[in-house]
Amino acid sequence: MTQANITSENVLQSRGVERIINGQAVMDGAGVKINRVLTQPLQRRLDPFLMLDNFGSDTANDYIAGFPEHPHRGFETVTYMLTGRMRHKDSAGNEGLLSNGGVQWMTAGRGVIHSEMPEQEEGRMEGFQLWLNLPAKDKMREPWYRDFNAEQVPSFSTPEGAQVRVIAGGSHGVAGAVQREVTEPIYLDVELPAGARFSQLIPAGHNAFLFTYRGAVHVAGKPVTIGRMAILENTAGADGVTVTAAEDSRFILVAGHPLNEPIAQYGPFVMNTQAELTQAVEDFRAGKLGEEAHA
Repeated sequence: MTQANITSENVLQSRGVERIINGQAVMDGAGVKINRVLTQPLQRRLDPFLMLDNFGSDTANDYIAGFPEHPHRGFETVTYMLTGRMRHKDSAGNEGLLSNGGVQWMTAGRGVIHSEMPEQEEGRMEGFQLWLNLPAKDKMREPWYRDFNAEQVPSFSTPEGAQVRVIAGGSHGVAGAVQREVTEPIYLDVELPAGARFSQLIPAGHNAFLFTYRGAVHVAGKPVTIGRMAILENTAGADGVTVTAAEDSRFILVAGHPLNEPIAQYGPFVMNTQAELTQAVEDFRAGKLGEEAHA
């Protein structure tokens, strides 16, 4: 989009950094190495977000086994592929190829079984997977899926040189690829040249964080270096966040409206009660995961 398509966002008071999270090295799928940045102990603090994984390697053995068939129920997954090719197939009949700059948004709802397998045997694979909770009223909704190639993700540049991709929500008057009414997520990928600033309005009730994956940035004077996540303060009176690049940098900025509902999780199932989790496991074992809810 051209400069004429955007409107400036003047943040009068920026949120600060509450704490820095280093993430945990884990293995998932069939042995894929991942930096799990948003972990289960942070789910309450960063409600409605349940998990953030950052994966990236030039070594095929770190990712080639991929993520064979596995179930989900009760939440949404947002996969953002920076570099590489990943094939998605699921039990609802969806299939798509996620490649450089593309986004896959999947609402598991009452249940899907899907696989995410690399379609490359060499080169770099890098990206993110974010888990976004569903409100109780929508946990058993019909599954939904959409692939967005790089050209379908709205983008814009600012006078200071920020290059911004709007995956969800809105920024500077530019609507993102996906909108959600209840959780109202904002999901931006921002590239900043050294010394440049970027400001984003964030609703007062939203929980928010940013993750730096190139270079280093500062938020309210506090450094957020490569591979680190900053949980942003929920400061009374703050209307957004201003980020300054200490060097050429790139980060994702994520915010959403908390559900303030119980979270019951067992692996790939996220519900509100233990009974609902038990039902999810029983439905999966019986081959009924994606069927209509019981009367």
